Order: sequence, then C-alpha cells, then structure tokens
Amino acid sequence: MKSSKNLLVSVTATLLAVAASAQGVGTSATFKGPVGVQIYSLRNQLKQDGAKALDVLKDLNVKYVEIGIESHYGLTQEQMKQALDERGLIPIAAHAGQGFLLNKTDEAIAAARFFGLKYLGVAWASHKKPLDEAQTLKIAAEFNEIGKRLKAAGIQFFYHNHGFEFYPYKDGTLFDLLMEKTDPDLVKFEMDVLWTVFPGQDPVKLLKKYPDRWVLMHLKDLKKGVVGNLSGGTDLTNDVVLGTGQADYPAILKVCQEIGIKYYFIEDESPTVLEQLPKSLDYLSQIELR
Repeated sequence: MKSSKNLLVSVTATLLAVAASAQGVGTSATFKGPVGVQIYSLRNQLKQDGAKALDVLKDLNVKYVEIGIESHYGLTQEQMKQALDERGLIPIAAHAGQGFLLNKTDEAIAAARFFGLKYLGVAWASHKKPLDEAQTLKIAAEFNEIGKRLKAAGIQFFYHNHGFEFYPYKDGTLFDLLMEKTDPDLVKFEMDVLWTVFPGQDPVKLLKKYPDRWVLMHLKDLKKGVVGNLSGGTDLTNDVVLGTGQADYPAILKVCQEIGIKYYFIEDESPTVLEQLPKSLDYLSQIELR
C-alpha cells in the first residue's frame, strides 16, 4: 500500500513537471508564466557580437522577448526582426521614449506593427528630479494621449515604474496620483520588481491595490543588504539572480497569477547576465507559490 502511494506521488510529480515544461521555459508546477526576456539584458553582447548574441536565448529555449523601438544596439530594425525570427523569438512588447511616442506616434506605430507587438510602453517618465505633483499631472495627461493614439491602432500602451514615482503625496504617493489620473483603459502598467522594492514599496500590496492595471512584469531582484531610495538608480551589480535577493517571489508571483499578469520578462542589467540568466530561469522552474 505504501509503495503504491509513493508511486502515485512520483507519477503526479512527473506529470506536473511535464505540464510545466509544456507551459514554457521558466515555469513550474505552480507558476505558469509565460516567461520571456527583455532584450536590453543583452545590450552589451549585441553591440559586441551582433545578432549572434541572441543565440543564448535560443539555447535557453526562451520564446518571448521584450525589445526597444528606438534602438536595437547596433542592428537595424530589419536585422533585429530577422535575428528574432531566425531564432523563433516572439516580440510581445517594447519600450520607447515618452517624447518619441508623443511626437513621432506614427513612426512608433509602424515599428510596433513591423514587429507584431501587442504592447508599447515607456520605462522612464520625463521629469526633472524630484518628481512632484505638477509633473505627475503632466505625465498623466501625456500618457492618456499616447494611450489613446496607440489604442486606435490596436496597441496597448503601458508604463514601467522606475522607483522615483513613490514620493509621499497626500495619503499615498505620486504613483497613486499617476494611477488616479490615467485612463484605466488607455494606460496599463508593467511592474519592475526591483524598482518597486528599491524605493521601499511592497510589490504584493501594490499589485493587489490596482489589480486591473497591471498587465506585464519585469522579473528582477535586488541584492540583499542594499538600502534603496527614490532616485530610480542603483549600481548594476545590485541586480542579482532571482530568488537570491530581497524580493519575495513566491508571494509576488502568486498574486500576479491571481490578477492575471499576461507576460513576465526577466530583465537582468548586471555585468554577469550570461551567468545569472540561466540561474534565474532555473529558479523559476522550481518555484512553489504560496
């Protein structure tokens, strides 16, 4: 009887592992993904080795990527598209400058369509430090306008937080003001976990507070012992392997699945990305959500 029970447990575990594998790289029995990689992680390798730098993603069985629109790190737009296609990499989302999206919207839309993107967003809101109420209101107005134009073209606009948005404001922060003043249909959000933890915010609480606004996520971890601030910047060596830093990923990803995050992209800005990326994917493939 005992051996039969052990066999059942073994078979169940095997089936769960197979199911996770079918779901894609960086997924586990409880974390379904899908997981991709932000191409910015390989910016230095692309500048040095060209398209060949993307072989590492193919070798790791990565399927989805997030790209840039204004720069392809030494490649032309056409060369980047060809490089992705040849390796079976599917671009889902892209980042671009706020001014570019606002002043060259048609060019941005054409590029997004060229790559077949579902999402196009901004990773750094234009402002003079420190961010304040007036600047936040201006940013919100511009985001609504960009979002309206992209929505008309069938593309969802999003904003990627970068840590400097969390200055105290009334009963919350300027990030709350940005959420309040942007149209929920036109402006979605991509949480960068490191840039949420670094300024002292709780990713789980923030995800739960705005469950209908988050659609994408940057998986990134902050080195233990690092004390953050509201600057939006830290040493690149503070970007560590997922699961070895300050972020509580089992709790974070559980909430992400509950609210329906669409895609997760690992962004590793560290100088040791080639060593760290496989380890981060391995961590995700074994994670147990709680």
